[in-house]
Amino acid sequence: MTTPTFDVVTLFVLLDIAEAGSLTAGADRANMTASAASQRITKLEQSIKQPVLVRLPRGVELTEAGQVLVARARLFRREMRAARGDLDALRGLHQGTVRLGSFPTASASILSDALKEYHLRWPDIDVRVRSATRPQLLEMLHSSEIEMAILWSYSWTEETERSLTLEPLMQDPTMLLIPADRDIGTDGAWLSALRSQRWIIRSADHPAAEVLYRSCRAAGFDPDVVYEGHDYQEIQAMVAAGVGVAMVPRLSIAQHRPDVRAVAFNKADDVPTRSIYIATLTRRAYTPAMRAVARALHTAVPTPENAMPTHDA
Repeated sequence: MTTPTFDVVTLFVLLDIAEAGSLTAGADRANMTASAASQRITKLEQSIKQPVLVRLPRGVELTEAGQVLVARARLFRREMRAARGDLDALRGLHQGTVRLGSFPTASASILSDALKEYHLRWPDIDVRVRSATRPQLLEMLHSSEIEMAILWSYSWTEETERSLTLEPLMQDPTMLLIPADRDIGTDGAWLSALRSQRWIIRSADHPAAEVLYRSCRAAGFDPDVVYEGHDYQEIQAMVAAGVGVAMVPRLSIAQHRPDVRAVAFNKADDVPTRSIYIATLTRRAYTPAMRAVARALHTAVPTPENAMPTHDA
């Protein structure tokens, strides 16, 4: 029995078709005509002696054999992207380039401060930043689209893969955001005293929303959520307007409005704090430029003396 051979281009065409949902759209992704893509798929099916696609009136559907090949093609494409990223990293080392991933609240606070210092001290080294969600940053690390990333996690966040090296950067405490003219007492914010409050949160699938729900339920009540915002500037505006109060990471309000203030929660409530760290692939050694970026990030981490003024417990 002859073992079938697989053409990488054809496998990637099949993957493009599967992801696009139609032969024509997949062919466009692969930069070829629909006829050429169809011929490749037909040749593949003849080679393995079974169909990989079912042509429907609108679009296509993978057969079981097609699903097997698409899964393998997706893994192979990821490895090819990783190889391309590794080669780019080698070239970047000689050209003085660092590809860094970050998330919005870190970018708007510690990263912006770090890059000011970095560009002053090392003006010839190029830092290229990708801002994304945590899952996207992990994917970009593994595909070598970036060399290092600023990541966050809570105690319940799924464990980061062991293939990453994590360098602790800071702890980002959760704060209560209230109107500036409101008095909260002398020993910080107690969750039990906030049972009747109306709450403003990030959209319900955002990690900050889970912090609120977990904290309130641990204190014995469900929060009355009256507003779901899409960013922290919107949340600050609604708090200032008296719509409600909010539970936010301190970094998210590093640049805050004068008509709101952040209050620390009483330590007895054990409101979750998120850990922020620098992540790299374990197999990737720090270049001098990467070490310089890490050093600048550590320098930019706010100390208790220069953090946003709060009323601490």
